[in-house]
Amino acid sequence: MPYTLICLDKPGALEIRKANRDAHLAYIAETGAVEQAGPFLDPQGQMIGSLVILSVETEEQAAEWAAGDPYAKAGLFDSVQVMHWNRVIG
Repeated sequence: MPYTLICLDKPGALEIRKANRDAHLAYIAETGAVEQAGPFLDPQGQMIGSLVILSVETEEQAAEWAAGDPYAKAGLFDSVQVMHWNRVIG
């Protein structure tokens, strides 16, 4: 089942994001649960959050994945929403 994570960074946290990006990408690769992902950008093109689409069975698994993300562990996010998603196109 697809679940989405809508993660918004804390204001001024770009350096935390940059410092933890390699660990975040390694986590994505090692867990194998991510179908699609990418950053949200501000008008200047700077990363300010993330959209992650996970393939997991339960909301609890999605929340566990989110909690294990190196970005979350580093305190990057101001908020994280876990939502069940119904794929209609794609």
